[in-house]
Amino acid sequence: MKASALHSLRIAALCLGLVPAARVAAQEADSSPFLPAAGSAGAGGAGAAAANEPLELHGIIATADGLRFCIFNVTKKTSKWVGLDETGSGDGYVVKSADPDHETVSVASDGRLLTLSLRRAKVEAAEASPGGLPPGVSVVLNPTAADEQRRLQMIAAEVRRRRLLREQADRMADRQLGPGGDRREIR
Repeated sequence: MKASALHSLRIAALCLGLVPAARVAAQEADSSPFLPAAGSAGAGGAGAAAANEPLELHGIIATADGLRFCIFNVTKKTSKWVGLDETGSGDGYVVKSADPDHETVSVASDGRLLTLSLRRAKVEAAEASPGGLPPGVSVVLNPTAADEQRRLQMIAAEVRRRRLLREQADRMADRQLGPGGDRREIR
């Protein structure tokens, strides 16, 4: 009897010890770096639709028939190009008005009037990679035979340069090794 009571007491203590850990985990989940910051316009930044909006504006294009808008249905994961006062067939929305200067549209959907802003793509400049083009090299769109010959000569020169660097590094490594492959000090 005493062993089972002691066992029950240990289980109760263990459960009580887990309560603070669960609170800490909940606080950490609220402050996750992967969630958008409080007060921000969502994960997409400015111009992104709110997380609970069923529609998003993904594009605006001017055609001979007037402006067309790409409306993306978040729940169905489909998009359609529609004009002003045109119904998104089967989706139950109508584009009521548009402000192309501010890249927004007003859409009537399910008895609500939604204002959608054009989504912005996140584009960041990439740094030039070390293995990119050598200095002074340009890209020729329609190369002639002479351009191709120059390109091949530059490739051959780069191969020779890298081979020479590798051989120099190998010679330096051999100098640092003694007769039996042991390291010796260079004085």
